[in-house]
Amino acid sequence: MGFPKIKNVYFLAAVATVGGMLYVLPPVVHMKDFGFDISSISAIIGTEQYVKYFNNPQGTTQGGIQAALAGGSIIGAIIAGPTSNKLGRRNAIFFACIFWLLGTSLQAGCNGIAMLICGRFINGICVGITSSQVPVYLAEISRPEIRGSIIVIQQWAIEWGIFIMYFAAYGCSFIKGSASFRTAWALQLVPAVFLMLAIPFLPESPRWLAKVGREKEAVAVLADIQAGGNVDDPLVLAEWHEITTILAAEREGQQGWRRFIKNGMWRRTFAGTSVQAWQQLSGANVMTYYVVYIFDMAGLTGNTGLISSGVQYAIFIIGTAATFFFIDKTGRRPLLIYGAVAMGICMFVVGGVLGTYGTYLPDGLDGNLSVRVQVSGSPAYTVIAFCYILVLAYSLTLAPIAWVYAAEVWSLETRATGMALASVANWAFNFAIGFFIPPGFQNISWKLFLIFGVLCFAAAVQAYFSYPETAGKTLEEIELLFQKGGPKPWKTKPGNSLLDTQIQDIRASGKTGGVIGGTEEERAEHVEKTAPSGVSQ
Repeated sequence: MGFPKIKNVYFLAAVATVGGMLYVLPPVVHMKDFGFDISSISAIIGTEQYVKYFNNPQGTTQGGIQAALAGGSIIGAIIAGPTSNKLGRRNAIFFACIFWLLGTSLQAGCNGIAMLICGRFINGICVGITSSQVPVYLAEISRPEIRGSIIVIQQWAIEWGIFIMYFAAYGCSFIKGSASFRTAWALQLVPAVFLMLAIPFLPESPRWLAKVGREKEAVAVLADIQAGGNVDDPLVLAEWHEITTILAAEREGQQGWRRFIKNGMWRRTFAGTSVQAWQQLSGANVMTYYVVYIFDMAGLTGNTGLISSGVQYAIFIIGTAATFFFIDKTGRRPLLIYGAVAMGICMFVVGGVLGTYGTYLPDGLDGNLSVRVQVSGSPAYTVIAFCYILVLAYSLTLAPIAWVYAAEVWSLETRATGMALASVANWAFNFAIGFFIPPGFQNISWKLFLIFGVLCFAAAVQAYFSYPETAGKTLEEIELLFQKGGPKPWKTKPGNSLLDTQIQDIRASGKTGGVIGGTEEERAEHVEKTAPSGVSQ
């Protein structure tokens, strides 16, 4: 007898996103282990215990420690697609948690930098799998009109994880000796264990079940989460029709890696991977990983700097919570475009103020060569204010929307591997950014912010010209937006889903059997008659 399954899609998302908290606390399905991890590192790297035990790691060494998680995440993302396709979305997440338990144990018990990096690298494998497959799971169980807000819950969980773990790590900073950071890192085990215990109560993705031929289970799950178990509900019938129609058409098209570039599919591959790359190239990780250094530049040191850093994580939570209420109304395009522009302006202001009013410190601040410039008075307040504004803009836009958009653009046959490719892009640039920010601060100091400002404006330009609007449309319908001869991205709008018309047709016809109750031959004949022409493979 199996475990009883959760049916409410919001509760499902809440559990799945516990995994996201791992990134600093896990979001059930998006075990973004990076949540706990980001904050546990950013709150600890400035403490006396950490500096003393690891012999004051700076520059490339600290960059290597920071980037180890991203390096492991690249490996995790590479294996995520095959793992998810073989085991299912839900079981792939459980599999990933095993790496988290091992990596966290190594961090908590580390005897030096090498063991710390190894533990973070193994944690990264978990993050690579969960960061790509949790959004896939959430996208595949959600209705079109709420899909964005459901996936945003994942990002919100990550940010709660960051917030909780940051102040937990701050509290641990008052513990003497290495027990300070060991306790903080050991706390990362809690969300992982919770997630592993909860996963058996989650239903599998109905689209994955359809993909592997388990049609009865797929219909049952679809009915449970969309219509209270009623398999004859017009919404279930219409959505099942779309799933089977597009799936059959896909299987007649390109196979293997060619399906990611042939017949217009390259547009989706480019959109899914680039939106993830821009999330990192926007420079937001300067604020999440190394905000302690920035506040040192603004004269906030010691506990004052740590508490001020914690405030930005609270802003993250508030901003993403607000996104939940409007993401499916405003759409994805405006948030990606205007968010990047706002972040670019903030980067220019911070860099400009530091460059204009900053006092150069040739030997760094108290020996920290990553802090080579410092301001005080009004310029310092300006830097702090625009750091907070940048974090708010990021939390409202690129932070959650990049994961939402990347999860939506793929077809059913390519979604697990495609989202894994997008995650590889995210973590590859995360690795590069995390590794090179400390040397960047040492060598070009405030000019680093100007580089990120330029990249933010480049992200806005590309979003305008190559990202069609996906809000309010079914995952299957989104395929038509990327096909050759499809609408120009800047002319697409949220909503106007064809699913609504299909539901009305089913209600008008009074039919409740449809392709769900037909034989295999009847379904095949139905697909041949109704498959949309020109579906990109």
